Amino acid sequence: MTLAHGSTLLVASHNPGKVREIAALLAPHGVGVRGAAELGLEEPEETGTTFAENAALKARTAAAASGLVALADDSGLSVAALDGAPGIYSARWAGPKKDFSVAMARVERELQERVVQDRSAKFVCALALATPQGDVEIFEGEVHGQLVFPPRGGKGFGYDPIFVAEGLTQTFGEIDPAQKHAISHRARAFEKFARAVFAP
Repeated sequence: MTLAHGSTLLVASHNPGKVREIAALLAPHGVGVRGAAELGLEEPEETGTTFAENAALKARTAAAASGLVALADDSGLSVAALDGAPGIYSARWAGPKKDFSVAMARVERELQERVVQDRSAKFVCALALATPQGDVEIFEGEVHGQLVFPPRGGKGFGYDPIFVAEGLTQTFGEIDPAQKHAISHRARAFEKFARAVFAP
């Protein structure tokens, strides 16, 4: 599947931070972006058991409803000492109001309850590109690091303020967004996506 310069891609997300991040990654390739909320599309129930399954489900649903090629992202935080949680439930830990201060506090509380020193974690991203005909391609990326508490920084979104990537001393909530875009799990998945869909 290839995307032509000047084409429009539907980002199958109602998360404005995620839509902005994907739009920034696509801008150098001359591809415009529209968000699912902008088109009034409903969010499908995420019934998959992996990031890839949920991304594919969201992309297929959005592409079929809109008639546009759709890109969906399913991503989250996987904490080693919590057996990979919150994982695919990362957004749900933030509750119906999507308040990630609640989610970050829960991660800290559960780590304290387990009385473990291991703070290693990773962000995982699965990107799914779907056509209105139902064809899907998946691209995955990860970034490893450590958790810190209390949260630091007001940049980024989600769990960014408690995550310090390997090789850094600041959280994703503290660093410049351009620096995060260069090394994030989404950037790594996007590199694979770009190699596959943009002709050299």
